[in-house]
Amino acid sequence: MSPTVSDEITIRPLQSLEDYRRCVALQYEIWGDDFRECAPPSLLMATQQVAGVAAGAFDADGELLGFVFGIGGLRDGRPAHWSDMLGVRDGHRDLGLGRRLKAYQREALLESGISVAYWTYDPLEARNAHVNINRLGARPVEYVPDMYGEIERGSLLSGLSTDRFIVEWELDHPRTEAALAGESTPMLSSAPVVNCELIEDVPTPRELPLPDEVEVRIEIPADLHLVKRESLDLARSWRKTTRHAFTHYMDRGYAVTGFQCEARSGRCSYVLERA
Repeated sequence: MSPTVSDEITIRPLQSLEDYRRCVALQYEIWGDDFRECAPPSLLMATQQVAGVAAGAFDADGELLGFVFGIGGLRDGRPAHWSDMLGVRDGHRDLGLGRRLKAYQREALLESGISVAYWTYDPLEARNAHVNINRLGARPVEYVPDMYGEIERGSLLSGLSTDRFIVEWELDHPRTEAALAGESTPMLSSAPVVNCELIEDVPTPRELPLPDEVEVRIEIPADLHLVKRESLDLARSWRKTTRHAFTHYMDRGYAVTGFQCEARSGRCSYVLERA
């Protein structure tokens, strides 16, 4: 892939030993000094030899502001890409760098003949849900309880089980093209929320009867980290009720088709539809 340049930001493959070392340093800066899943220079380098992607966003002074990293392989018998990491330096988030890095990754994969990519994220992370579903056009296709096991103490999300969505990103799908072009506007659903009740005007997770409707919504907190800082028990309750609802519906053929945040109330929810 040729570098892409806009707004004095250049997105290009990591190429030199210095690039790789900067990427390692940025991983620790983003996820902490005790981060154990760091991709080392040797892996960042080798992956690019086998349809992997290791690219960075550099400013006019050559400073690495963000990166995307993933590996190539097979899934369900066809070429696929596993996007392992995406990180942007604090102070440069909410500027669209993450989406631009994903767009670069998409073009690189399409050029190499790969048309689908996968990654994981925490279903309770509203920001990630919005970006993945609304800004990229990806879709969660599998819910995996406690995928990565226990998180060590000191981590931002220690104390919670590591439930994850596996996301499928169909790179040449019209939905993806519309989302990346900013032409995708989520329609607000009025389907019933099946895991949450308003108690004194506060959304409160509850294990409720799960109705057999054509369309349902599963609510999550607007800011998981704020909830966790205020009450770990409440964060665990969100995890428990959403896990119960997601596994119930997805095991029965429902698909996640949207994610919405209501402007007035700030409440966030996934939309699931029966196939």
